[in-house]
Amino acid sequence: MTATHVQQALTRAHHDEWARVVATLTRRFGDLDLAEEAAAEAFATAVEHWPADGVPPNPGAWLTTTANRKAIDRIRREHKRDGKQKEAQMSFGTPPEPPGPVDDDRLRLIFTCCHPALATETRVALTLRMVGGLTVAEIARAFLVQESTMGQRITRAKTKIKAARVSYRVPSAADLPARVPGVLAVLFLIYNEGYLATGPDTDPVRHDLTAEAIRLTRLLRDLLPQDGEVAGLLALMLLTEARSAARLSPDGELIALGEQDRTAWDQAQIAEGHRLVRERLATGQAPGRYQLLAAINAVHTSAPTVADTDWSQVLALYDQLARLDRSPIVALNRAIAVAELDGPQVALALVDALADDLTTYHAYHATRADLLRRLGRGQQSRTAYDRAIALAGNTAEAAHLTRRRDQLARPDEAVAE
Repeated sequence: MTATHVQQALTRAHHDEWARVVATLTRRFGDLDLAEEAAAEAFATAVEHWPADGVPPNPGAWLTTTANRKAIDRIRREHKRDGKQKEAQMSFGTPPEPPGPVDDDRLRLIFTCCHPALATETRVALTLRMVGGLTVAEIARAFLVQESTMGQRITRAKTKIKAARVSYRVPSAADLPARVPGVLAVLFLIYNEGYLATGPDTDPVRHDLTAEAIRLTRLLRDLLPQDGEVAGLLALMLLTEARSAARLSPDGELIALGEQDRTAWDQAQIAEGHRLVRERLATGQAPGRYQLLAAINAVHTSAPTVADTDWSQVLALYDQLARLDRSPIVALNRAIAVAELDGPQVALALVDALADDLTTYHAYHATRADLLRRLGRGQQSRTAYDRAIALAGNTAEAAHLTRRRDQLARPDEAVAE
């Protein structure tokens, strides 16, 4: 087996098995820190041994067994035999707990990380790290904060869980509704990281993360079939994922929605997403954030061409969304719809008003660049593109922005004309 094959196996094992290993160890030892550290040691051991010994037939079982041993070794080294080691031995000797309302280990771990004792942002960040396996840097970019800030936030979250004696357990049916918003936020961010991966050494699109987010959201929908926001998030993911085959060029450049080959879209996923949106509309209940985002995507995926897009409906849905979610990112996306209806000058004024909130967000500068381009303000557009490229963490998106910038006429060329 070549070094390349081993590296691919290691990468695949980390994507597929990290959450399972951490969840298994958390159930067994009741300690997130111990579970994460032992899992990391197991993967480090795999990096050391697999090139020489070969990839085991069942990488997940190998990693779980190794991590269990690492955890016990760590307990012994810390001389906590009377407490944790006895508890660990008892865990090894007891049968698994009976199935409860959540019978997937990774969902159990998500609900544990999303405990009400933690702030919402902390729940999301911790679960992205513990369940999604994202690096601290990737999570920091998702939150638009510094990596050191996010590292401290995750450390404090684990410390608080330990201090509050939050147990790794299956939430009761009565507990589930209060936990769902945090879980949905986690799943949405995991999907987004896969949809446009921000890691410098990762593929621009991480189908492992988008597939896992969809899988876990389907499980949650099976668990809570009457929850409109769960259905909305699933519809949103499906309608977004349906376009994945058309989103990258052969050269690895991102293809914007308006330039995509719509015949390459996955019609089965679109049909399922549309069905979920219609089912929620039929209930007559006021839609939540994810349902509105799904409805916006339903409008886009209903149009046979970009020229057929019903921008009035898109803007009306963004108006509803802005009343629920006053975030500057929602306002930025709403401005894009305004540009299609009222022109780039009106939209640019809306976008410029968001400068203080979105100065480090690449999409803000990319949107400004496009609006300035449409207004014929080439040099200002070029400057905005430069800023967007510098901030873009995704190689495919950076390539797209670079091409758009390079299509602008240079100042000397503009004068010559």
